[in-house]
Amino acid sequence: MNDTSSTLAPPGRVRLPDIDSSSWEHPADRAALRSLSAIPGFSEVMRKIVAMLGERGIRLFFQANAVRVTETQYDWIHKRYLTVLDTMDLGWEPELFVSQTPIANAGAFGVEEPFIIINSAAVDLLEPEELETVLAHEVGHVASEHVLYRTILVILILLSQRQIPIAGIAIQVVVLALLEWSRKAELSSDRVALLGTQTPEAAMSTLMKLAGGTDHHSDALNLGEFLIQAEEYEEDKDLADVVFKVMNLLGSTHPFHVLRVAEMQRWIREGHYDRILRGEYQRRSEQKRAYKEDAKEAASYYGVALKKAFRKVSRALDETLRGGTDEL
Repeated sequence: MNDTSSTLAPPGRVRLPDIDSSSWEHPADRAALRSLSAIPGFSEVMRKIVAMLGERGIRLFFQANAVRVTETQYDWIHKRYLTVLDTMDLGWEPELFVSQTPIANAGAFGVEEPFIIINSAAVDLLEPEELETVLAHEVGHVASEHVLYRTILVILILLSQRQIPIAGIAIQVVVLALLEWSRKAELSSDRVALLGTQTPEAAMSTLMKLAGGTDHHSDALNLGEFLIQAEEYEEDKDLADVVFKVMNLLGSTHPFHVLRVAEMQRWIREGHYDRILRGEYQRRSEQKRAYKEDAKEAASYYGVALKKAFRKVSRALDETLRGGTDEL
């Protein structure tokens, strides 16, 4: 049974003591992180490079141009933040800032001392319970150590924009692979948005608002309609739909919001969410799973995904050919 005796967690909130990030990570996300960290000295070298290229500069920028959240600054945000940290048993408190930015978003930055930024537009747009899911999502990035690899991705993207013919092609290949990982890392952190707040409806409505909400007309939004929209998006009417969906995501660090909502629903429906709340999860104090188990799980995921993709393509081709035959 889980320890629920916390002065921070509200009634009914289940604490997840000693929970290991592998408990919520998407298999492709976890396998990629394990393979990178398994390279001798890789993480240490990358941390030094990132620090040298400006982690201190980024931190100083936000310290100068944003408001640090404390018990006396945005105290209501700070209370909810502490609740999330307590629920996920992170063990420490990354600094949190609110930045005056007109786009509703958030992010986790830094390597040696990660910190979290919430844009002011997100504070204006979201209800307190929804903002808490955003805080939990960013805590997930910190807990899974996504911040280091996301920073590496940004550096590689900058390098790929330079005119380096052969090296540029090689970098592009790595960037595309890291972008695929980044999209899966977002799905992992979406699961922390669920676990850290234990309000699935708020987590899903947050994504709906980030997709197309305004702070003046939030009452006009309907989560049920958005969930229907997500189901409709996953259906492919013809071959062009399959192709365009792949092309639209290629250069993106995040999956589309409707896909993230659908993935949340799937993860809950398959029982993973309830299983973790029952205390059935990997603990940090326990021996880690072997890397080959993560790799096998990732391969299984991509195998199923490819089968689904090929079935969609085959079905779309059949319908296209039938349409051409009818015209003849």
